Amino acid sequence: MTLKDTENPKLLLVDSYDSFTHNLAALCRQAIPNSSIFIIKNDDFKIHDLLPYLPYFSAVIVGPGPGSPDVSEDIGLVKDLWKLETQDLIPVFGVCLGLQSLALEFGALLKRLDTVKHGQMSYINHRGSDLFDNVESVRAVRYHSLHVELSADGDVEELAWTEDEENGRVVMAARHKNRPFWAVQYHPESVCTEGGGIQVVHNFWRLAEAWTKASARRTLPWTPDFTRVFGNSWPYASAPPPLSYNLDGTSTVFNSTLHRLDLSVVEVCEAFGASDDSSRFVLLDSAAHPGRFSIVGCLSPSSLQLTYHLSDTFISKTVNGNVVREELGSQDVWSWLAKFMQSKKVTDGNSELPFWGGLIGCLSYELGVHSINVSPKNGGTVTEQRHPDVNLVFVERSVILESDTGRTIVQSIAPGDASWVAQTAATLESLPTGTLASMPLCPSETIIIFPDKARYISRIKQAKEHLFAGDSYELCLTAQTRISIPATQPSNCGSTSWDRYKRLRKSNPAPHSAYLRLHPSTLLSSSPERFLSFSRPPGTVCQLRPIKGTVRKAPGITRAIAEQALVGSPKEVAENLMIVDLIRHDLHGVVGDDVQVKQFCGVEEYETVWQLVSVIEGKLSIDSQALPNVEDQLGWQVLKQSLPPGSMTGAPKKRSVEILQTLEDDERSLYSGVFGYWCVGGGGDWSVTIRSCYKYDASMGAATPDTASGSEEWAIGAGGAITALSEPESEWEEMMVKLQSVLRAFGALTTEVT
Repeated sequence: MTLKDTENPKLLLVDSYDSFTHNLAALCRQAIPNSSIFIIKNDDFKIHDLLPYLPYFSAVIVGPGPGSPDVSEDIGLVKDLWKLETQDLIPVFGVCLGLQSLALEFGALLKRLDTVKHGQMSYINHRGSDLFDNVESVRAVRYHSLHVELSADGDVEELAWTEDEENGRVVMAARHKNRPFWAVQYHPESVCTEGGGIQVVHNFWRLAEAWTKASARRTLPWTPDFTRVFGNSWPYASAPPPLSYNLDGTSTVFNSTLHRLDLSVVEVCEAFGASDDSSRFVLLDSAAHPGRFSIVGCLSPSSLQLTYHLSDTFISKTVNGNVVREELGSQDVWSWLAKFMQSKKVTDGNSELPFWGGLIGCLSYELGVHSINVSPKNGGTVTEQRHPDVNLVFVERSVILESDTGRTIVQSIAPGDASWVAQTAATLESLPTGTLASMPLCPSETIIIFPDKARYISRIKQAKEHLFAGDSYELCLTAQTRISIPATQPSNCGSTSWDRYKRLRKSNPAPHSAYLRLHPSTLLSSSPERFLSFSRPPGTVCQLRPIKGTVRKAPGITRAIAEQALVGSPKEVAENLMIVDLIRHDLHGVVGDDVQVKQFCGVEEYETVWQLVSVIEGKLSIDSQALPNVEDQLGWQVLKQSLPPGSMTGAPKKRSVEILQTLEDDERSLYSGVFGYWCVGGGGDWSVTIRSCYKYDASMGAATPDTASGSEEWAIGAGGAITALSEPESEWEEMMVKLQSVLRAFGALTTEVT
């Protein structure tokens, strides 16, 4: 190594399609100052193609990944790194799958653990030397179902181990006796690993430098042309290409705050036609604590609606019932939306309000699946009654209600719309209160088709086998429930979708509720889970709040009892930890180094439940914030890169999604996707589509939707995270409990389904 190489080392990180890779890259950057990390997939190169470039790198990091080291498709070129000729040797540090591959190559036995360790923490024993020089106590996170038994006289020797009550002694770190190869079985990059992270990687680098000097290995000067081969180094700090757009000239937000403080969300919605199923309507509803702002979109026939299916080469723009197709050309739908929003940019709204105007709607689960290069179950082909994967409306006029203060604010971003704001404010000031009557829920021949219990439990067992085999750490298995309601009901019955939503928000109030009637889709949601929020620039902060673990409120269930049931449960904490580490990876991939876990497994109180919630935040470096266009594009880039929600897939995300497609019978559609807003000021807030139901109206804007089929057809998705600790009967019962919260909107409750 030259002095320059020592000061600015180039590291090659081999990613085996894991969901923790960027966390490992961030750890390496902390432990090895000024290092540049180049990330490749384990199947991007054959070893003979990679070999000429290895002299330009100071070391190789072999990341973790799903699967087994003895399966070629899982391990890729990693197995060939251990076989390099002496003149081609390079220091290598492996993690998890990397350790197993190293040991297996040099004679170790690969075995299954008797008890899988996914998202669980163990104390690590070591001798205080080599990788563990100056390392004291280590409590490390483990994600593995396979382990190795080293040969007593083999070339790989043990550096650290743990003593499991269930599994006995398990190798936790090892090195090759003669070659510059080191590895750990645990995950040093996990947020909960204590003592075995930065110092261990720093020690690897110290050992690598010593070996390099002793062997007279020289790292060749980096050539900028290599960027065409390996891409940019992580963090990806280069400025994005400028967006070409024409500003519409919108630069003013007209608003008026009402004097009265007693208006309800329902009253405002009904004043704007929420009860008319034939019209479009959008409400993002903070129906329970800790939600604060509710957003009512005041739509008209001229409001622009944007829809897109994955199989489309165009985006559909609907205004006044007329549909125009605009070809996407070489750009994807995300780039099109980004350009559109740039053309609508506004900077002078009320900074206290989360939304000034912009896009409101929903994104499907399959849109996220496509973004991680997994083909949807039917390829995204538009079939009868397939919901759009993107369904958004551009809201120019809106009413914001703040639950904490009772304030109501009328606003518009339409040019010259001050008179509408004033007239609407006056109308709402004089709106009678307390006149809302609940529509009766009339008896009907409602047909509910639940998932088949035997099949669902069988799928749980299949999922667990994938976990035991090392294919995934956690799988969020779901199933669909179908509800069919005859269209012929008395006219005085509360049978509109709005009536059903009112019952849902009353029976299961949630901080991230929504009523979105964007034909052909109608979505009713009582979601408890915010997925992603991003603040307006400058200084944009992206925040994700995954929920894993719920205790329903009941007499005698105190905070202390809830905390014991949640924080005291290894299963609940492990589920949460896996998703936290996955989200850190997603955020690191976009914003770079600055990702922090602000809260890990905190118990939060909601209207009807206690929940185990973590909070993860990320933001760009100061240098990156100064680059043109970067902050304007940050929010949607994080949204795109984070879908589908990790709390609805499991980890590693890509492999988990692929497995789930073999275990689930249907597309998830709107369920497991997200809904929310993208503000013209640059902020956004998106929630996970759970505790929700949705239907497809074949006749857009028809006076009596669904009459063609003679019935009203709704779908509800529900499921749960399957881990190695899951009990099939308990998982079935958990899914049924989740269904109950939504079935109340239909007056349908079931306490037992067999």
